Amino acid sequence: MIQKEKLASLIEKYLADNSLFLVDITISPDNDIEITVESLDSDVNLDNCTDINRIILDAVDRDIEDYSLTVTSAGLDQPFRVLLQYRKYLGKEVTVLRKDGAKITGILAEASEEYIDIEYTKMVAVEGKKRKEKRETRERLPLSDIKSTKPFINFR
Repeated sequence: MIQKEKLASLIEKYLADNSLFLVDITISPDNDIEITVESLDSDVNLDNCTDINRIILDAVDRDIEDYSLTVTSAGLDQPFRVLLQYRKYLGKEVTVLRKDGAKITGILAEASEEYIDIEYTKMVAVEGKKRKEKRETRERLPLSDIKSTKPFINFR
């Protein structure tokens, strides 16, 4: 069986040399391998995916163990899986779905291994007034309370 750690070590230098980082490696029971990468600086291009594919094909002999290989970039509709994805989106708009079902869309202000800070506009009741008012809020959310975080896609 092909090991994730072996695949990660094969592409480690290439990723570092090209300002890329590994998001995930999945291997199905049928040896369908999917490698997902992301870039802090720019977008992952087709050449990056082709190069990573070639590195794996050159190092892992298909005659010994049959497998299929897909190399892809993390999509905008996919939830964040690693801290570097959060750091890439610092200062940008994201949508956070909390485990309690609450959804928050705002600016990702800070990210660590334990929590994220998000700034957003929230309607709050003001004492002495009938109408709620908009207030800028910064909230710290433990990662353990978050179900998913995705980039916010604005079509306006």
